[in-house]
Amino acid sequence: MTETLRLPARAAPGRPPVTGPARPRLYALDGLRLLAAVGVVLYHFTARWSQVWGEEPGEVFPETGPAVIYGVLGPEQFFVISGFVILMTAWGRDVRHVIASRVARLYPAYWLALLATSVLLLFVWPAGKDISVVEALVNTTMLQELVDVRHVDGVYWTLWTELRFYVLMALLVAWGLTRRRVLWFCALWPLAAQVAHELRWADAGEVLIAQYAPFFAGGMLLYLLHRDGPARAPWLLLGLNVALAVRNTVPWQMHSVTTNTIFTPSPVLLGVLTAGCFATVAVIALTRVQRLGWRWLGTLGALTYPLYLVHEYWGWWTISLLSPHAGRWVTLAAACAVAVALATAIYQVEKRVGPRLRRWLERVLRAGPRPVPTRSAERPAALEAATAGR
Repeated sequence: MTETLRLPARAAPGRPPVTGPARPRLYALDGLRLLAAVGVVLYHFTARWSQVWGEEPGEVFPETGPAVIYGVLGPEQFFVISGFVILMTAWGRDVRHVIASRVARLYPAYWLALLATSVLLLFVWPAGKDISVVEALVNTTMLQELVDVRHVDGVYWTLWTELRFYVLMALLVAWGLTRRRVLWFCALWPLAAQVAHELRWADAGEVLIAQYAPFFAGGMLLYLLHRDGPARAPWLLLGLNVALAVRNTVPWQMHSVTTNTIFTPSPVLLGVLTAGCFATVAVIALTRVQRLGWRWLGTLGALTYPLYLVHEYWGWWTISLLSPHAGRWVTLAAACAVAVALATAIYQVEKRVGPRLRRWLERVLRAGPRPVPTRSAERPAALEAATAGR
């Protein structure tokens, strides 16, 4: 959800990547990420339970609700994209670079969004949600779920999920990224997560990200297919991960949507759209769609992360102010406009702070004891030079 989507040249299976200029940015992937975020925003504003409309949002938008509820799958789409892009950016890099880039990419926008939402809920609209200053301070770590403190904004749950994936990726990078190791990882990790889920091993399931491991692993496999070309093993493992994702997601989202809205989704359509989270990334990464050169999608895609972080309570506050006085569509448009304006402001700050924070963190991390060189059979010096600066 948060990456620069520039890819190295593709290599034949089992061979080092071809050196040369970086592949063009996948603008279509930016567009897909934006669509997923818009789906989440519309789900929260027009379908998910809240009191801001004066009645159930689904009763205010009865004609769109049966379709908008499927925006609940936006985070699953983010996770597939994240698996693809995080593996791409980690390939040929060491652990220190991975840590610095992840921290610098996630935290600045998050801190700004957290500050904005905390100010809103503590001082402007305390009726929106009863939070405390202590909770807001704990939330600055992004580890609040680990210490059993509430999220200031419920959407932050996805960041805890992403952080656990980053830890697993850092361990994989420390071991050394090779095609074979990634394939084994994408085979064994989701299966181990599924065993933990089935046996109700809560701690193991938390570490292994039991609910969402197939989405991340599927994205990683799609990157291998993009990078190295078609091969049987990644396709078979991708099919396994899609099957596991559908098996876990359909019953969970049936429960979630029927609990949080007045609508009942179709389990068949939920399954199709869950598989579609993988299929859309595959179409972008493996077909001519990857050559789409619409640069404006990159600009809009950059707003996805701050929009996701800041939209919920600021949008609901706007709705609570306007809904008694304006029509539903005007009110919805105003809520979306406020969310986009805040996201734009956050992005303008984040794009300046993030790169500086990354460079500073890399300097700090590299000032310590020299690490044992990571082993990677597919990281020649020429690739390092070709991908420098990403």
